[in-house]
Amino acid sequence: MKLHELAKLIDGKIIGDGYIEITGATGIKDALQGEITFLSDKKSLPDSSVTKASAIITDKRFAEILKNRDDSINIVIVSNPQYAFAKVLEKMYSKPHPAAGISGRAEVGYNVNFGNDISIYPFAYIGDNVRLGDRVTIYPGAYIASGVSINSDSVIHSNVSILEKVFIGRNVIVHSGTVIGSDGFGYALEKGEHYKIPQIGGVIIEENVEIGSNVSIDRGATGNTVIGRGTKIDNQVQIAHNVSIGKNCIIVSQVGISGSVVIGDNVILAGKVGVKDHVSIGTGAVVAAGSGIAGDIPEGRVYAGRPAIPHTRWLRSQSIVNRLPEYIKRLQEIENKIQSHNIPKSNVSSKEVQSDDEQH
Repeated sequence: MKLHELAKLIDGKIIGDGYIEITGATGIKDALQGEITFLSDKKSLPDSSVTKASAIITDKRFAEILKNRDDSINIVIVSNPQYAFAKVLEKMYSKPHPAAGISGRAEVGYNVNFGNDISIYPFAYIGDNVRLGDRVTIYPGAYIASGVSINSDSVIHSNVSILEKVFIGRNVIVHSGTVIGSDGFGYALEKGEHYKIPQIGGVIIEENVEIGSNVSIDRGATGNTVIGRGTKIDNQVQIAHNVSIGKNCIIVSQVGISGSVVIGDNVILAGKVGVKDHVSIGTGAVVAAGSGIAGDIPEGRVYAGRPAIPHTRWLRSQSIVNRLPEYIKRLQEIENKIQSHNIPKSNVSSKEVQSDDEQH
């Protein structure tokens, strides 16, 4: 594409030659002549001086720096370079899922409601009374249980299991190996034995959700487990029964969320965060990687640590922990000084002790 065509796509302002041919897009370190890249932070600024890219997408802050350094460089100025670059990648590389129809080697049950332009690949299993919206794609080896509903433009990758009482909204992506609707971890203790509590609820995945590979989302014990619109879930995440996750949340790899947790909108849980059951996390909260959440977190707060505490307090405590060897050494030195002046009374007269005390 011509640079001016891409600039129009991302609502960008060109400084330079808008008619150069753009043949590809990649990161700033790897970009070659003919390719477009982007610059959005100071860490990548040194790379911009050696990149071979024919054009750079950036914002006003860096555009002036780039032009002052090399006035021959082609720049596209936008408000959000990372978002603009994502749209360029989508335009140049993303391919629509073709309507492949229903493979004769797929297993399809009774009373299945098919939308238009469906793609069901070999060895997929579709149970009875399933509803599939327009342009739904189901890849080989996927298991769709009876009664499941999958809305338009959703993609179910290979070896995904979607069990009974699951509703999936529009434009949802589920990556390989994920299980949605598995039994929640619920048991009643009776006479020293764990008696399984039947899990009779369901799962609701709202529109524009993306779920990574090898994620487990349990059905509700009685109600529903809910994943809100626009939420993105990384690989290897565990979401227990009756959890409610709000809109546009980010759940990073290896997070574990216990039962009946309520998470507000726009929450970020970084990698390996563990959340205790029946906890509430307020809208806009951020929890740092490796933290353990044992109690409620208010809206808009940043927490860190095990157990998680406000981030500023955690930083202070970490600075103390890092200096513990120094503090211990200083305490030992003080102890040694005290011991060196502690003369046993049995070895000296009271007059000598009094004289010694006066000297000190």
